[in-house]
Amino acid sequence: MNTQTGKLMQREKWYGYMFISPMVIGYVLFLLGPIIAAFMMSFTNWSLIKEEEFVGLANYTKAFTGDSVFWATVWNSFYFSIVFVPLNIVLTLALALLLKERILGVGFFRTAIFTPVVTSIVVWATVWKYIFQTDNGLVNSILRIFGLTGPAWLYDLSLAMPTVIIITLLKGLGINMVIFLAALNDVPPMYYEAAKIDGAGRWKTFFNVTLPLITPSVFMVLVITMIGSLKVFGQIYVLTGGGPGTSTYVFVYYIYEQAFKMYEFGYASAVAFILFFIIFVLTVMQWGIRRKWVHHEQ
Repeated sequence: MNTQTGKLMQREKWYGYMFISPMVIGYVLFLLGPIIAAFMMSFTNWSLIKEEEFVGLANYTKAFTGDSVFWATVWNSFYFSIVFVPLNIVLTLALALLLKERILGVGFFRTAIFTPVVTSIVVWATVWKYIFQTDNGLVNSILRIFGLTGPAWLYDLSLAMPTVIIITLLKGLGINMVIFLAALNDVPPMYYEAAKIDGAGRWKTFFNVTLPLITPSVFMVLVITMIGSLKVFGQIYVLTGGGPGTSTYVFVYYIYEQAFKMYEFGYASAVAFILFFIIFVLTVMQWGIRRKWVHHEQ
């Protein structure tokens, strides 16, 4: 390698650094920096109403041993995820199987299902809040036609969370349906032809051909849907405000309340990192067992 070639390679290297520098600087200033600052804040009692003081693990101890609302929040968050994630995956896969076929109006139905994804969560939740209104909501008005008295959907301790789950489910069906549609269209037709020759019916073909071949997409959908379900906030804020009582408190709403209502920024940061740790552990667990069921994994 001559001197001129070495200088040219060195110059290209610096050009590369220059091109990525805006992204690196932005990442450090607006993402990594605030994350580190929040982590340090979680070891203090920083608040707008009292002097900042280093308290060590006191915020974490308070969350696990001295805050009953925190444990209610943990239960509500897992309840939301345990119900929401399987329903979302089953329904979006079923919709993808239906809309994979070339039937009349398939483009309209695909668009109709995907449209809520690009709708603001605040707008979506506000509309559904009126639909589930106790006295004059659309749902209860329809029930009255049949002589039934509708419940207070968003103000009932046992119904508020299921109602929020249904509204969230309808909002997010489109994106996972599109992922599954792409996966289904990538399955080679020869496998279906072989299954047909062997006399396999629709259910056997689905479980023995289709499902194993789309498991990479199922795994991706599972991970992103699980993470998303633990980060819900907008619909809770608009629909219930965490109520009635604490029946719809979830992690992000509780963090918001502690930080911007109670002004306990140190404690809110600690809860935020507990949420991060939970998501991290669940994701690592899913990544670890993927080889047992995800096709093509070695």
